[in-house]
Amino acid sequence: MSHIASGKNGKVGAVLVVGGGIGGMQAALDLAESGFKVYLLDNKPSIGGVMSQLDKTFPTNDCAMCTMAPRLVEIGRHKDIEVITLADVERVEGNPGRFQVTLKKRPRFVREDKCTGCGQCMTDCPVRNQIYVFPEEEKVEVTISSEDRGKVDGILHRYSGRRGALLPVLESVNGAYGYLPEEALRYCSQELDVPLSLVYRLATFYNAFSLVPRGRHTIRVCLGTACYVKGGKRILEAFERRLSITAGNSTEDMKFALETVNCLGCCGQSPVVSVDDDIYGYMTLRMVPETLDRYE
Repeated sequence: MSHIASGKNGKVGAVLVVGGGIGGMQAALDLAESGFKVYLLDNKPSIGGVMSQLDKTFPTNDCAMCTMAPRLVEIGRHKDIEVITLADVERVEGNPGRFQVTLKKRPRFVREDKCTGCGQCMTDCPVRNQIYVFPEEEKVEVTISSEDRGKVDGILHRYSGRRGALLPVLESVNGAYGYLPEEALRYCSQELDVPLSLVYRLATFYNAFSLVPRGRHTIRVCLGTACYVKGGKRILEAFERRLSITAGNSTEDMKFALETVNCLGCCGQSPVVSVDDDIYGYMTLRMVPETLDRYE
């Protein structure tokens, strides 16, 4: 707990501004320039409020940070402004001009008077960087062909000695095979000394990975709101009829894989379809066979 008092023997020039958003920041600057001692209070770790999360401001489209940054600098330099963060107002007692505010301040776990903003505390934090201990798993003999062993060994050698190499290794294996073979995952787990459960956790989390063989060309039909109302569902059905498969499967000749996505970032060109890295906007039913013919 801490207290902010306005004086015991009459009014003094001290003001408490509750809320460190752009309005509170400007109020604190105006009051300080008028000769008041200002305490700027916010319950977040830093001041700035919602504006610090914005790119542009309505209706002028001015840069939010360009608007806020000069005020942040002025507040940091002003001798009559004291910033109090991670604190809440518990109670206010007294009368206007002669009051006492009781605050509840949450711990920051660093000494604010020594902090330089270097960020080293986050790097060395034992909680954020805790080492996860996985239960010991039963060792299973890995059976992998000599050809596949050589291919995976080449990928592992490429990332040898790199910290956190599991994800890029999986990306390279997926790129080499078009999917993640079970034997390759078990071999990576063994060679990297990483629990197989963690390997499968990553392999099943990212949509870019597949545990089953996938067609050489991946077709993704957007079914987001904009594309759906413009006929995205009919586009998907046209691809399914043409390829004789349903979404989530590959053709028998492993030439095409068909998937659905919620957004491709091209809502203004809906309905949108992507084939590998190529984007096709304003897709129509007539364009479906034309698109497939380009990759036959």
